[in-house]
Amino acid sequence: MPTAADLDPAPATLATDDSTAERQASDACKASGKRLCKPQEWRTACMGPDKSTWGYGAQKEDHRCNDHGRSPIGVVFPHAGSPNWGWNQLNDEKLNQVEGTLAETGAHPGCTNGYGVFDMVGNLHEWVDDPAGTFQGGYYQDTHINGDGCGYRTTAHNFVYHDYSTGFRCCADPSP
Repeated sequence: MPTAADLDPAPATLATDDSTAERQASDACKASGKRLCKPQEWRTACMGPDKSTWGYGAQKEDHRCNDHGRSPIGVVFPHAGSPNWGWNQLNDEKLNQVEGTLAETGAHPGCTNGYGVFDMVGNLHEWVDDPAGTFQGGYYQDTHINGDGCGYRTTAHNFVYHDYSTGFRCCADPSP
């Protein structure tokens, strides 16, 4: 079973960039002496020792985690969708600086479980170690479309995809 010491306590980012691809996430974890979490390992850690859908319990509790954020796209790019706007702007660091978007680790103290890990549901999609490209847990605008809470899993992007909603969590093997 994972413990809080086996997992970094929150999604990590590179420099000021929250738009991290799985390849970058894996390299950053290796540089810290850890590794990107395996999909089932991530889910087990998210569900906690009680194996709860939302980590903290079986039923979703609105606002317990950062799962109610606002869309920053229209705030930062009021002409989004116009001919001068492109998908590459989804990586602009200003997007997660808009109030009501990305929260600091632990800002939702109830968003934890019996293992003591925080923010596994909501906040940022978290890349896991899957060469096909998978991120889990949802982000601040969605914790339901691709599965509920700890069962949230996005497989629609390859491992080089990144945007403002993606981050990662590093895992370590338990100490002997």
